[in-house]
Amino acid sequence: MKKTLINWLGLLGVVSLMSYTAAVIFSPLTYPGYDWKSQAVSDLSAATAPSLGLWNQLSSLYGICGIVCITLVCVFIQGKLNRVLRTGIYLFAGMQWVSAVGYTMFPLSDSGYTETAENIGDAVTAMSSGPFQDIMHIVVTILVILLSIASLVVLMFGGYRKKTFVSLSVWSTIALILMFAGAVGVGSAPKEIVGIFERFSVFSATGFNAVLGMFLFAGKFNLEDFKV
Repeated sequence: MKKTLINWLGLLGVVSLMSYTAAVIFSPLTYPGYDWKSQAVSDLSAATAPSLGLWNQLSSLYGICGIVCITLVCVFIQGKLNRVLRTGIYLFAGMQWVSAVGYTMFPLSDSGYTETAENIGDAVTAMSSGPFQDIMHIVVTILVILLSIASLVVLMFGGYRKKTFVSLSVWSTIALILMFAGAVGVGSAPKEIVGIFERFSVFSATGFNAVLGMFLFAGKFNLEDFKV
């Protein structure tokens, strides 16, 4: 199959993942005392974080490339796949937009909530009783989680049903397992290691966006068997 421009632009999903990974790995270098095992990724981009400048530089391609990738996937699947799979991808795209816009508008006002709290519940309580910016950060997080879970469950159902698109459903399953493992770990693990589990969740969504981009690049959404 001859690749068109839209197929090549699917690689932006991988670029987005690489940009995000670089920000997560290298931003702590400018944050004295940051402990990735106990602190959340969002601490690195908090308004008062010393790592904010480097985070913005390294993650500059993360948001825009991720949004372009998932939006092109939505455009490309028109009239392809089945209605359930398309709905799942649209929900995932909605999550990406909410995440990109919401976290940019409402970053944490301060960092270190998880590190200083006795447990994750205390951290959430501290944020919810803090500035409007932090309250909205929690609201965005809840919306992102709900849309992520809904989209992945719908994709699993649509792909496994009648074995319509099993490979996409397998990736959806992996992403959902990582997301739940992260959520359970953050809620129940000792505060000294909650940062590890939190990274399961954040990378599951970014990684799955890269997977969709690779499907677009490889032309897998073109297969006749997947058309309505």
